[in-house]
Amino acid sequence: MVKEIKRWWPLFVLPTALSFLLGFVIPFAQGLYLSFCEFITVGNAKFVGIRNYVDAIADTQFTSSFFFTVAFTIVSVVLINVIALAIAQALTRKGLRGTNIFRTVFFMPNLIGGIILGYIWQILINCLLANAGQQLLALDSNAGFWGLIVLTLWQQIGYMMIIYVAGLQSIPSDYIEAAKVDGATAWQTFWKVKIPNLMPTITICLFLTLTNGFKLFDQNLALTGGEPAHSTEMLALNIYNTFYTRSGIKWMGIGQAKAVIFCILVVVIALVQLRATQSKEVEQ
Repeated sequence: MVKEIKRWWPLFVLPTALSFLLGFVIPFAQGLYLSFCEFITVGNAKFVGIRNYVDAIADTQFTSSFFFTVAFTIVSVVLINVIALAIAQALTRKGLRGTNIFRTVFFMPNLIGGIILGYIWQILINCLLANAGQQLLALDSNAGFWGLIVLTLWQQIGYMMIIYVAGLQSIPSDYIEAAKVDGATAWQTFWKVKIPNLMPTITICLFLTLTNGFKLFDQNLALTGGEPAHSTEMLALNIYNTFYTRSGIKWMGIGQAKAVIFCILVVVIALVQLRATQSKEVEQ
């Protein structure tokens, strides 16, 4: 059996390898090349060197979107993980009835598409907080920021909660019992026993929330559209607008350069976060 697998494994790997090559590797390489070009379509690209990158970095809307995205990501990552862990801790307590129902209710918003969520919360916020005939999210950048935060929390907390529940349930009960025997309080047990054993779970949740925060697009497009005056425009939406709303042949190449910068940024931040949290796992 082992010999047969060794003999025929390329045949089984080939479909996946071809899909990955055609769907990711080739488009990524072509996109990287186009970031150094001036183009309207892929077939008529003109090489211009690093000019697109210089123009992308010099674009004040791009830098403004970067700082807005960083602020949004920091706030959302902290709030999502703290609240999700708190809910998971509550739903894993012994003797609590209806935990499966609560878990299902908290998880359900994650099943709704981002565009739909954006329009739902836009209607809710404008109806509840704005005066008649006004669009609060389009007039107030602070309202737009916190509207995005609330929407993201509502959508992602339930998903992270499920992961934290799984992590808490995987902690051996002997550890908890030993802490009680030693006279540890509930708070001490949480910090000294549960958190160290949850580090692999925390690594996963931080990675997901961090990358989701930087990549947020459809909710931003539907909820605020970057208004007012691009002040709530995140990086992904800025790249989209550079491609499709700015006139002139040069903006396609600049948009592609922004996309490459964005990709590198997310990869580097994600790798730094993984290295930092995984080192805690080793120490524990």
